[in-house]
Amino acid sequence: MSSTKHAAKPATGPASGPDTESAAATESAATGEGRPDGGTARARRPATRRTRKSAAAEVPAPRPEQGREPGDAEDAWEEPDEAELQSETLDLDDQSSVMGDSVHTYLKSIGRRTLLTAAEEVELAKRIEAGLYAEHKLENEILTGEERTDLEWVAADGRRAKDHMLEANLRLVVSVAKKYTDRGMALLDVVQEGNLGLIRAVEKFDYSKGYKFSTYAMWWIRQAIQRGFADSARTIRLPVHVLEMLSKLSRVERDMHQRLGREPTPEELAVELDKTPDQIEELLRTSRQPISLNATIGEDGETTIGDLIEDVDAPEASEVVDRQLLGAELRGVLGNLTPREAKIMALRFGLVDGKPHTLDEIGKHLGLTRERIRQLEKESLSKLRHPSNTRPLLDWAS
Repeated sequence: MSSTKHAAKPATGPASGPDTESAAATESAATGEGRPDGGTARARRPATRRTRKSAAAEVPAPRPEQGREPGDAEDAWEEPDEAELQSETLDLDDQSSVMGDSVHTYLKSIGRRTLLTAAEEVELAKRIEAGLYAEHKLENEILTGEERTDLEWVAADGRRAKDHMLEANLRLVVSVAKKYTDRGMALLDVVQEGNLGLIRAVEKFDYSKGYKFSTYAMWWIRQAIQRGFADSARTIRLPVHVLEMLSKLSRVERDMHQRLGREPTPEELAVELDKTPDQIEELLRTSRQPISLNATIGEDGETTIGDLIEDVDAPEASEVVDRQLLGAELRGVLGNLTPREAKIMALRFGLVDGKPHTLDEIGKHLGLTRERIRQLEKESLSKLRHPSNTRPLLDWAS
């Protein structure tokens, strides 16, 4: 789970700590505690603040994501309830028999981890920051053997701190994932997507801002889950902003149903969401899940949905019979020509595969020049225009 590059701090909020802060973090992380040789790390050189990354790596400000409504409850930053997190595993453990053994095993595993205090979060964050800085120097600077050994130990300690921070906050992901279990993905799949957001939050958390890690991580966890739904939950992938609009539409529809005692009309939903009725109807159509034509219906389980759908392009039975009879008449007329002439006429007018062929194509097929094919076509048409050949086809022409 280690990061090989320095994660930039948020672009908004209070300014980052002084340069000596990273040095102190590096010094703290490099103490003898946990060192393989049991000794004390060599003295560290003052660590300068590492170069910031581009704006693309900046942490989003603590406000709703662009394209979301500021009043959206799901998008607002909120403080997780400590008591709820403490009992999270116990609540879900009661349902584990329904969810399955894999869920039960996972919840039991994360329930053994103790939640972190604010001071422990800061300590781990400092060690993670020092580890990231050490990895940055190992990748980008020429070092002596002694310096490399020291930095490798600091980087390893940062990875251990990162793992500790992740494991202590896994039940926070479960707390968020529970709210998304009715949207077409299994709980463990939702948790897996949320864990990716938790990893991102650990890498980008800035303890100097003063807010708790769980408050900061909630945004990243939600974002990762929502993007996971956009990529995986539907047969036809929908953009993230469309899924967010569908989620808001669903909430408004539920609220209006409770308030009105009936299903709201598209016009009423349009007024509530500041959209046009056509836009609401399009969203409602988009929200429908596709159904397989092979899905069975009825008690016998033998009839499929595809069996009941009309094929509008299929010809009528009478048309099929007429086409077969006409084909027989044409083959009889072509029988009055030589085999080569009959083949040329059949290819030229699409009687072989339903596709008319050019003179060049027929010439290549028969090994003749384009001009020779044209001459043979002209002779064949002259023969076919004889009354003895046209008489059987007059009824079809009329």
